[in-house]
Amino acid sequence: MSALLRSLCLHSVLLVLFLCVLQALELQLHEQQLQQQRDEQARLREEQRQRDLQREHEALQRRLSSSTTTRKPYVIPNGLSLPRRGEHPDKCHREVPAVFFQYDKEVKIVGNSTTNRYFNVIEVCCKGWRRYEYDWSQCVPDCGDRCQENGFCLAGGICQCFEDFVLDYRHNCVPTCPLGCPHGRCFLNGTCKCDRGYELDGSRRFCQPQCNATCGHNEVCLEPGKCSCAEGYARGLRESSALGCQPICIPDCGYGHCVGPNDCRCFPGYEKRLNSSSCEAICYLRCENGFCANLTSCVCQNGYRYDANTTSCLPDCGHTCDNGVCISPGNCRCFNGYVRNRERCEAVCVGGCGFYGKCIAPNVCGCAVVPSPDQIYQRCQHGLCNSMGRCRCQVGKTRFIDKCMSPDTVTTYASMDTVRVNGSLIQEFNLLLGRHFNFTTNTQIWDQP
Repeated sequence: MSALLRSLCLHSVLLVLFLCVLQALELQLHEQQLQQQRDEQARLREEQRQRDLQREHEALQRRLSSSTTTRKPYVIPNGLSLPRRGEHPDKCHREVPAVFFQYDKEVKIVGNSTTNRYFNVIEVCCKGWRRYEYDWSQCVPDCGDRCQENGFCLAGGICQCFEDFVLDYRHNCVPTCPLGCPHGRCFLNGTCKCDRGYELDGSRRFCQPQCNATCGHNEVCLEPGKCSCAEGYARGLRESSALGCQPICIPDCGYGHCVGPNDCRCFPGYEKRLNSSSCEAICYLRCENGFCANLTSCVCQNGYRYDANTTSCLPDCGHTCDNGVCISPGNCRCFNGYVRNRERCEAVCVGGCGFYGKCIAPNVCGCAVVPSPDQIYQRCQHGLCNSMGRCRCQVGKTRFIDKCMSPDTVTTYASMDTVRVNGSLIQEFNLLLGRHFNFTTNTQIWDQP
């Protein structure tokens, strides 16, 4: 019995100890949870305090800084280049190829130049001036790509900025404090604090990029930490890129080498002509857009071809500008009555040519194909082509040679334009009869206007 009581007492003691340990563990776990909650609340209070301090700092900065934002500075409209009262710059004259003024294929242009009938003399603004966009008869100073905003362009290419604006490192007029400070922030005392990567210029009025290393020869710092070639200079390709920034001469120097932006030094025996920057030999040709190789030879620049009539190099558009005028390399302006279709200028026939015809000239359909080495069509102006390859006029019109017209205008047309009527008759005769006898008449008269 005593052994049983001792066993029960022992188990009771162990149970009490177990309960005590369990309660102690629960209390410890509860304390840990409370401590974690207190730590989390302290962290949240600290974060809130930091946010409050940040807001107070930003509010203080706003109170001390200018009310004008510097991220998007105030911009006055584009730089002005206006005619000035009492200032009338002289106009200059220039000879340009008369072919540039041709808009109709069959109307040849004869120039008004007294020295060469293939040139037209036009009035242009002299160097350093340009046409005023609102009055084409006046010339205003030209600053090129500079002074595009917030300033006036004065004679000689001088940019005069508006009040509270200053000329920056890119030759643009930018605002200064307190109006604004691009790449920085203005303060009420009129000073500017630049953003990272920028620093104040020598006048301490605007921020300019900051490069860690000193830029090389003919280089300037245009972006933070990056040197670029100065205006008028560029890096070469491949092997020549190791030479750094080299001067650019446009057009090419010819028989010389470029020693500075648009500054050519001629080789011995060659020289520059008046108003020309290329070095060339003495010759008797105009050779515009090229340079003379000798007395009678002209070497054209890329994109130009030699023209014997003007003795100059005219823009080249290849074989895709037969019905237009090449006004610049690869740029063809179609004649009236033609439209650009991919690479060529194609004729437009307003009323169409029917299923069996083809538009071969403005409002002129080509009907039956006449057998010949070259594909030649029978002409049908202002009409349609039927399945027999014949010209069919609309109701109320009659056909006169190769043209559909009102019956009451046939006599007037035949008497007023005899040259064209005879040319049409010769053309029809050559197409229908002359080829059978291996005989063709002179058709040059057809090309006359």
